[in-house]
Amino acid sequence: MLTSEWAMNVSTQWCDAWNKRDIDALMALYADDAELNSPLVAKRWGVAHGWIRGKEHLRKNFEIGMQTPGMYFTLEHVLLGQRSFCIFYTRENGTRVCDLFELNEMNQLLRVVACHAPPNTAKL
Repeated sequence: MLTSEWAMNVSTQWCDAWNKRDIDALMALYADDAELNSPLVAKRWGVAHGWIRGKEHLRKNFEIGMQTPGMYFTLEHVLLGQRSFCIFYTRENGTRVCDLFELNEMNQLLRVVACHAPPNTAKL
């Protein structure tokens, strides 16, 4: 059974890996058959459905993202679900993001859906 403490720990590791540009630490959190749906995937790779699949494709995508000048994620909230959790964070450019992470049996990140608000959107 997942706990709030576990989800907060993984969320903190995830943000820290991004902020340190530590691609290996980030990829260690993901399952080999992980999937990601994101507006940035659609934009970056020209796939209208916004999905990329497989750890190696995610790695290539994340390596590009880590090249963003000044990129920094500030973790705001973590919500626990059933075999899933959501993290809310703010990017360096003011964009508010919510990522929903679904987990496999080994508690690895298996399926991720990222939702982005316009930059500098006021909190609801």
